[in-house]
Amino acid sequence: MNRRTVSLTTLAVTTALSLAACGSEEPDAPAKGSGKETVPTVPASSAPASDGRPAVELPSDLSYTFDWPKTGDKEKDAVLADSEQSIKAVDQAIVNQNALDKAYLYYYEGEAAAQTERFIQAYVDAKARVTGKYRYYNPAVQVRDGGEASLVYCEDQSKAFDMYLKDRKVNKTPVTENSHVLDTTQLRKNDRGVWVITKLLSERGHDQCQP
Repeated sequence: MNRRTVSLTTLAVTTALSLAACGSEEPDAPAKGSGKETVPTVPASSAPASDGRPAVELPSDLSYTFDWPKTGDKEKDAVLADSEQSIKAVDQAIVNQNALDKAYLYYYEGEAAAQTERFIQAYVDAKARVTGKYRYYNPAVQVRDGGEASLVYCEDQSKAFDMYLKDRKVNKTPVTENSHVLDTTQLRKNDRGVWVITKLLSERGHDQCQP
């Protein structure tokens, strides 16, 4: 998946979830020249459930900055809000080591859900999860008739990495142009009023997202 490290991209190169910065190799073979740090056990932070949406609980070594202010349009802002929760829900599934975690399945369906399940399962198989800081910026949201929408945005993975659960070692990777990713999602509003992701694609190193 393009939103994570190279070692975990082979299962679904078009997936646009949120994983660590690019550059690492296999989980048992860290990238050459990368450092390893140990992350202490930390308490979880949580986002409360609202309007029937699932609560998302994440460890405090994971943080997110969403530089996409409200548009003033009710539906566009709903797309942004649900997309924000969908990103965090996938990371919760990775932290929980559960490829069928209910929270992310609330926000993904069809092709996107299948891609996401494979993506999370790669982390489960590697006994790894993500850590660090993610930043999301330059959103462009469109809402169309018939309850369909698209969201394109950039993702900065330069301060996000893989952590292996056995020893809690973090695989530090160098920052390159590929640390910045252009993510494209297609969404639809379901019967519960939730904007769910049906298709997703990411392009690592896209010019539009370079600092």
